[in-house]
Amino acid sequence: MELQQDITDLAAQLGRILTDKSLWITTAESCTGGGISYALTDTPGSSAYLDRAFITYSNKAKAQLLNVSEETLINYGAVSEQTVIEMAIGACKVTNANIAVTVSGIAGPGGATNTKPVGTVWFCIRYLDENYTYCKVFSGGRANVRTQAIVFALKKLIKHINF
Repeated sequence: MELQQDITDLAAQLGRILTDKSLWITTAESCTGGGISYALTDTPGSSAYLDRAFITYSNKAKAQLLNVSEETLINYGAVSEQTVIEMAIGACKVTNANIAVTVSGIAGPGGATNTKPVGTVWFCIRYLDENYTYCKVFSGGRANVRTQAIVFALKKLIKHINF
């Protein structure tokens, strides 16, 4: 339950920052299944900084909704730095948001490869037209990986916006 409280507290903190700075955020999520946008909208008043978000679980959704190129998906895979960058650029373009967070990973139990074990998650935070990417390998089962990814994304968003 400790991580869930962290999510609630971090989302509320992020919401205050976004409101104070008059910023609009969007999310484009794969392995977290909308968990980040859920956390953001759990805070009252979130319509002041979140207009829309995307759950792009399939490659088809990433391509259709966010304009991730087929070449990127074929050459690097959905769980890659290149893909999360294209997701972030596409999400900002479609929504006119100032900031985007994108997530694509392998929550498990299947889907792992030799170079991408279960728990591998790529993130991109696009802020002020700059992309900041991170790759983490989280431990635990599917729910733990997803929850840790949400906490990580919220912390990184706060860090970048407050920088």
